[in-house]
Amino acid sequence: MEELVIRDADVVDGSGADSYRADVVVDRGRIVSIVKEAAAAGCQRPKARRELDAEGLVLSPGFVDMHAHSDLALLRDPDHSAKAAQGVTLEVIGQDGLSYAPVDDRTLGEVRRAIAGWNGHGDDVDFHWRSVGEYLDRLDRGIAVNAAYLIPQGTVRALAVGWDDREATEAELEHMRRLVAEGLEQGAVGMSSGLTYTPGMYAKDAELTELCRVVARYGGYYCPHHRSYGAGALKAYEEMVQLTREADCPLHLAHATMNFGVNKGKAPELLTLLDEALADGADITLDTYPYTPGCTTLVALLPSWASEGGPERILERLADDDTAERIRHHMEEIGSDGSHGVPMEWETIEISGTGDPALAEYVGRTVLESARLRGESPWQVARHLLLADRLAPTILQHVGHEENVRAIMRHRVHTGGSDGILQGAKPHPRAYGTFPHYLGHYVRELGVLSLEECVAHLTSRPAARLRLPDRGLVREGYRADLVLFDPATVAAGSTFEEPRVLPTGIPYVLVDGRFVMEDGRRTDVLAGRSVRRSPR
Repeated sequence: MEELVIRDADVVDGSGADSYRADVVVDRGRIVSIVKEAAAAGCQRPKARRELDAEGLVLSPGFVDMHAHSDLALLRDPDHSAKAAQGVTLEVIGQDGLSYAPVDDRTLGEVRRAIAGWNGHGDDVDFHWRSVGEYLDRLDRGIAVNAAYLIPQGTVRALAVGWDDREATEAELEHMRRLVAEGLEQGAVGMSSGLTYTPGMYAKDAELTELCRVVARYGGYYCPHHRSYGAGALKAYEEMVQLTREADCPLHLAHATMNFGVNKGKAPELLTLLDEALADGADITLDTYPYTPGCTTLVALLPSWASEGGPERILERLADDDTAERIRHHMEEIGSDGSHGVPMEWETIEISGTGDPALAEYVGRTVLESARLRGESPWQVARHLLLADRLAPTILQHVGHEENVRAIMRHRVHTGGSDGILQGAKPHPRAYGTFPHYLGHYVRELGVLSLEECVAHLTSRPAARLRLPDRGLVREGYRADLVLFDPATVAAGSTFEEPRVLPTGIPYVLVDGRFVMEDGRRTDVLAGRSVRRSPR
């Protein structure tokens, strides 16, 4: 007898088609049968060792978070309710060009310092791996939800070239090609870049194109955080489209927003650019989070020249008064490349977390607010935080536009990604609320998307981009990564004031046919594993 039958569910199967009522049978991690309208038809209903009454609940495929920063959280926090409670059954990590494999001892220490604001310093993690394959093997020991990995181009450059702003030699470029190929052979699904973060931002288009050719050869995709989301946003999007078309590599645009005052109302221009490329045969997808503020690290706002050489060199420059004044001038009066070419508006920069608890008084306030309270300039506050917290502060950037958010999420190649940074005392609520916020706010309350459309955006579309032949749909033979939610009550609990509150209306989540959420509570099940690139 099979393990589980989910009775009388309203199945939204991920395809975008209308929902239907059915009994769904799960056994050994797979959907083994779907009996539509079983009760109404009066037919023999399937039996199983356990029966779950799903009356009033929607059954859908598990949600795929196409942009996650859980690289260490999956290892240090077996509970991981931040994602499991949202119905996320697969996260794509290794984002924005910086993560923890492939590395050597030197590079690992540098990367840990560089992205402490995303993931903490990792002092409670055993970094015994060095290769992509070894990192994926560590995930396979058991995690809360599944995870796929992108090779981080910035980390690859740090390993082969270092943190200097210069072109790679031919030998270094070949080393990078080899590292990318090895990571793909070991199971990575593609490559990411952070082209406003060092050292990835030092790569010219020709270098990126060569690495994308390798990615394409292995059937992966390229996921860039491109060179500007501000003054040069449209040009930066166009650059990525052209680059990947030259390399014949699929493109997935990370957190594809149009932010800052210069881009208010300009989402249609981005979508026209993408539509023209798609009509011409380009392979493009994108992800967004359903909020207007962004989130990153405070150090990311510095000009690229100030970040050359890695974290220790940044701290040295910040400690030097003359150099620090040059940094301020670029940020406040010119608009640094780290802040997307837009002169700093400190009233939009809210400190969301610090590594040092002694600096907690700054959390939840904008840099401008703290400056006024302390009788200092905003730059004095920002510089002090960077030095005292050794580059660890995280920030919220209140620079988005609701009309842009809604326009982009309607697009036919759109998928969902939280860009959720779980670090800090007051993280962005998207880390805990992205997927129920789509379903509750943008579907039920605003009607921006229909329920069937939205579920397709969050399930089958990302599964197709990841080339996963047995995920993303409620189909017989597919993996039983499933979510049961109440369409009348599903909602994000997290807010900017209380960002770690779990969502409501998602009582059951299954990973590989096992309940990771049951009756709205996290179980002790660790059914997640690495999801590795499928061979062509």
